Amino acid sequence: MNCNQQAAETEPKSTVETIQTEILQRICFLDYQPGDQLKEAELAAEFGVSRTPVRDAISRISHLGLVETRNGVGTVVVALTAAKIRHVYDMRLELAALIGTMSPCAITDADRHAGRELLQNAQALSHDFDPRRYVEVNHRLHRLIASLIGNSALKSFWWQTYYQAASTWYRVGNQMGPEVALALVAELEDINTALENNDTAAVGFIQRTHIGYGYQRIKTHLLSPEA
Repeated sequence: MNCNQQAAETEPKSTVETIQTEILQRICFLDYQPGDQLKEAELAAEFGVSRTPVRDAISRISHLGLVETRNGVGTVVVALTAAKIRHVYDMRLELAALIGTMSPCAITDADRHAGRELLQNAQALSHDFDPRRYVEVNHRLHRLIASLIGNSALKSFWWQTYYQAASTWYRVGNQMGPEVALALVAELEDINTALENNDTAAVGFIQRTHIGYGYQRIKTHLLSPEA
């Protein structure tokens, strides 16, 4: 049993965490767009719970800066400010280098299989691009990387900054099209080489490099005066 299987068995997700994850994914995929209202009653009915766990999940998301409560309106989805995006990427660049040094999990055959499958998906995207599928492949890649992190505090921060950063990817994908898929192919080729060589430290440094490239695309296409 590797460290992630053990954690999965001892730390099942609570109802609040399940709702939180689902709402965050909808924000990342722009199913919920900036300005959309999160209605507690409707979400409670959808998940078959009282409004309390929904309210708790939304409260957690508010700390990420992705939603806010407005007088007379309620809770709405918001886009991160340019300053917040810069802070998030500065943090992700630092966290990535720690992946292979802070209690990393052993790379498994399942990890290598997942990496090869993701590479095939990215290659298909480069020929037939769709921004939603681009975000979905990125999400699965992030889940693979997170599975290699054994330090629970690092994993928590890694997921937190991922969700903050991911809300920008759909917009960049819409603007750049297949070019971002080609960048994802290059990233996954590097990651697969590291996985085949059982080199978790290299995975972390590869992530740091490609996060930097992605940050540059965001600065060019979302944060520049022309954008």
